[in-house]
Amino acid sequence: MIDSPASLADLRGLVAEMEGRAHGRGKGVSTGHRGLDAAGVVRGRVHELFGDGGSGAAAGFAALMAFLAAEGAPVVWLRTDKAARRAPLYGPGLAALGIDPAACIVAQAPDEAALIAAAADALRVAALGAIIAESVGRTRVFGLTGTRKLALTAEASGVPLFLLRLDAEAAPSAAETRWHIAAAPSQALAADAPGHPAFDVELLRRRAGPSGLGWRVEWDRDARVFREAPLSGAVVSVASGGAAGARRAHGVA
Repeated sequence: MIDSPASLADLRGLVAEMEGRAHGRGKGVSTGHRGLDAAGVVRGRVHELFGDGGSGAAAGFAALMAFLAAEGAPVVWLRTDKAARRAPLYGPGLAALGIDPAACIVAQAPDEAALIAAAADALRVAALGAIIAESVGRTRVFGLTGTRKLALTAEASGVPLFLLRLDAEAAPSAAETRWHIAAAPSQALAADAPGHPAFDVELLRRRAGPSGLGWRVEWDRDARVFREAPLSGAVVSVASGGAAGARRAHGVA
């Protein structure tokens, strides 16, 4: 059978689209900040973010990284019932960061084991832009055994998974990177307007590359980029009742 020029063009377009998706696997997330861009936050990998559950800093940073990684595709935010009871997601907080709450699909899991199962299922949907899986407190399910399957599934689909670990202790895992996030003071803008949300970001571990690096960054919601923050406050919380300040979570190494 002789294909028409139109059908050949369609086929070439389909192949190009498939190749583009494949090339997106392992592609670095562009944040606008040179240090963060070089730190190894890539698609199709698992990344751990630790922080104080009493602050919205870690959740806010996770949301921003997920939506930058998604590049307009839907983001799924999975939460344990405990996390949801402790701090319900705050739509205006997301909007204040420049994130459309309607682009975020939120679901709850009764416990951490169900959270991992839901994350594994969601990772198989290549049309998703990114996934956040949020838990609070100590748990063993995010060890090597629990995260290895997640890492393999993320790599196969090209969808990044951000494990948001609040008030938790780090343990060996298959995550590509491990971070600690805390709120940082923001600098007031002209006419004493509230400053950009600011974060103290520390790269605790990286499977391939240097770690032990840290930056103070601020989020420019209009340009949708992170920038180096001036050393001088509040972080917009995506959880109701979140404190503006943050303390470093103990036991994260």
